[in-house]
Amino acid sequence: MSATSVFKIVPTTQQYDWGKPGSTAKVAQFAAASNIPGFTINESAPYAELWMGTHVKSPSRVYDTGEVLSEHLAKHPELIGASISEKFDASNGNLPFLFKVLSIEKALSIQSHPDKATAAKLHAAQPDIYKDPNHKPEMALALTPFRAMCGFRPLPSIASSLNSTPELAALIPRPIQATFLSLSTSSTPTGPLEKAALRDLFSAVMTADPGTFKPQLDALVARYERGELREGEREDIKELVMRCHRQFPGDIGSFCAFLLNYVRLEPGEAIFLGAGEPHAYVSGECMANSDNVIRAGLTPKLRDIPNLVSTLTYTASPPTKHYVFPSPFPPSPSPSPTSTNTNTNTTNTATPTVTPSTLYDPPIPEFSVVQLKLASHAEETHRPISGPSVMIITDGGGVVRWGPSPSQDLGASQRDGEGGGKGEEEGKEKGELDVGLGDVFFIGAGTEVRFCARDKGVVAYRAFVEVL
Repeated sequence: MSATSVFKIVPTTQQYDWGKPGSTAKVAQFAAASNIPGFTINESAPYAELWMGTHVKSPSRVYDTGEVLSEHLAKHPELIGASISEKFDASNGNLPFLFKVLSIEKALSIQSHPDKATAAKLHAAQPDIYKDPNHKPEMALALTPFRAMCGFRPLPSIASSLNSTPELAALIPRPIQATFLSLSTSSTPTGPLEKAALRDLFSAVMTADPGTFKPQLDALVARYERGELREGEREDIKELVMRCHRQFPGDIGSFCAFLLNYVRLEPGEAIFLGAGEPHAYVSGECMANSDNVIRAGLTPKLRDIPNLVSTLTYTASPPTKHYVFPSPFPPSPSPSPTSTNTNTNTTNTATPTVTPSTLYDPPIPEFSVVQLKLASHAEETHRPISGPSVMIITDGGGVVRWGPSPSQDLGASQRDGEGGGKGEEEGKEKGELDVGLGDVFFIGAGTEVRFCARDKGVVAYRAFVEVL
């Protein structure tokens, strides 16, 4: 018996220390609004992540039956699609991406995502710590004003901080400093010598003895508290250092503010972090896809500095290198000669163009994300996608239709109002689903869907994978 192509799933919440408290967190708001069974908001508890997928640590379930999503998909492989099952070995029902909402009150750890070979090696050696043998590149798409450290700053910028901030320079042996400074103006900043110099510099900072770095950090914080900025020092870096120190006193990760790019994203802007790119999310809320990291600072959890240092790419660049430039979601797939993804937008902005469906397409095959924004009673059709999708409503509500004639009888549903009840049950029989704030639903491979907004419009995000 074939399974329905579109159905609600139950996400899970993760209460990490860095999450936003209680109902201030979108994670908690979405979980409560979607009526997750047994969920109530604890105003004194942190809500960090909402997970939507098949990760074994905290898998989603089919809303109507309670069945684990991966088990349901394994029974109905047509929902994943033959091309995806073959390319990503998803025959066991596991999706190649984990879709998440993050609500960040405190900075996350300085971390990186391992590549596939490293992930497999770490999982084999330390499965209790590295629970996933797959690599997990990550994209963060801002829902609110969002701040993050991502990737190494350009070499001249790091050199400027070395020259202007004596507390940082005191952590690095003179020979390492001299080599780095001599190469900081190189015309080949990503050459092997330059990468080696950056690696030695970063390693010296991250492995500095507490007896050395803590007095220097105390001196730096005291100077900044007095309002003393030396020539060449930046106000935004000072504020970042102070924020990290308040949240993680005496942590070496505070010095990463001088080494990593500091980016500010507005809602609708996105960054991509490939394997081996150091990063730390600082504040705000976003959509994300990942869960496999190597940590080294700004965390009470296990720090694996040797593996972090040995697996980074040491590619120094401006923060724009990490931006994901959005483009209109195409009505039909258009394969690229070098990628399974479709994004060819090269405009110098990370802000989406004005279109109901906007594509965020990072340079990896595991996932892409579409943002859907519809005004009151507006409609939008998404073409069939050859792989599975997971979608969440982040504002408003509406009706999702699928089947041979998804455009029939649109007006009737718009007169039903915002609620579910009888309309939702009848809608399932007709190939439609009422959805509202916080609702998460799965869309099977090869399914054309039409979205019809209610009175308040709708905003939603759809993560998908497709092989072209």
